[in-house]
Amino acid sequence: MAHVPEMFEHEDPLSPLGDRLELADKLAHIHATLRERFRFLDRIACAVYDPKTDLLKTLLASSADGSLSHYQARLSEARSLMEIIESGRPRVVNDLSVFPAARAHSRRIAELGYRASYTMPMYARGEFFGFVFFNSLRDGVFNEAVLRQLDPFGHLVSLMVIHELSSMRTLLASVKTARDLMHARDSETGSHLDRMSRYARLIASGLAEKHALSDEQIEHIFAFAPLHDVGKIGVPDGILLKAGRLDAAEYEAMKGHARRGREIIDAMLGNFDLGRLPYIDILRNIAELHHEAWDGSGYPHGRQGDAIPLEARIVAVADVFDALTSRRPYKEAWSNDAAFALLMQLRGAKLDPDCVDALVAGRAEVEEIQRLFREDPLGA
Repeated sequence: MAHVPEMFEHEDPLSPLGDRLELADKLAHIHATLRERFRFLDRIACAVYDPKTDLLKTLLASSADGSLSHYQARLSEARSLMEIIESGRPRVVNDLSVFPAARAHSRRIAELGYRASYTMPMYARGEFFGFVFFNSLRDGVFNEAVLRQLDPFGHLVSLMVIHELSSMRTLLASVKTARDLMHARDSETGSHLDRMSRYARLIASGLAEKHALSDEQIEHIFAFAPLHDVGKIGVPDGILLKAGRLDAAEYEAMKGHARRGREIIDAMLGNFDLGRLPYIDILRNIAELHHEAWDGSGYPHGRQGDAIPLEARIVAVADVFDALTSRRPYKEAWSNDAAFALLMQLRGAKLDPDCVDALVAGRAEVEEIQRLFREDPLGA
């Protein structure tokens, strides 16, 4: 039998997808690979859907089109995208001028010169969770032959996003279970977590340009914010449920929840082998450092100013604001005016000035979040 020589000359152009790259870097690599075949393909992007608020939010893009970053819109108001979901099929538009310029997203696309698009819905276990967009600065480019070649890459992008979000959701679900056990003992509600996580996202979006936050980082802050107090699992009932002021010893015990939260997160990351997830330090920092203060008077480490990770400073403001404006068995809810006034007093002392300013500037969105996630009369 003749010897067949081994061949190692072939290079797999997609092999870097198996490396420890962030999702945005993987998307950029797929785009670069496709551009070798389709020079007219100028952008690939992903948007994810939040069914609780009906918001479609940018997550990733392979091009640096700043005006299409940090963007969100109500899916129910985007008729053309709703038609994609209703049909369950992707959509080709080879002349984007057919869409009314009055639509905010269409106007942004037109201003950047995009002329054609191919949009694929993303599903996980039959549940819609977003879109993959292919865009070109040329019109008439997405013919049947091109689409047949793009489709596998669209599904590859979708599977990459699903894999990362599913891994994150596995972690979130495990921590949420532990957190729910803790919340069965205290007065915090699910509505509080829905509100404060969206306040955190609002603040992060307001700081995105100054701090160069990507949409992916903002989404992780939003996802991880509700887990800030998971360490309270280890706080005794006599302290956690006490209606009055804590004495010095009780306060020290309560403060231990910050370190305990980091320990719980690290244990779960190890148990689920998820320690390599991108941006996982955002979760660690939120759990451990959200009680650090801008002036260095916080805990557990007494960090000051920029030495406190931005995500922890964001969650601190979001958490304080919702605690003030929420009714609890031991207090009535403050008005927004009163709560904003106190935040301004704490601005530059206990709280990051930029984070406070970003929340105050988003008052209209704050009030919409409060409308969507009201507590019932019993505070549930």
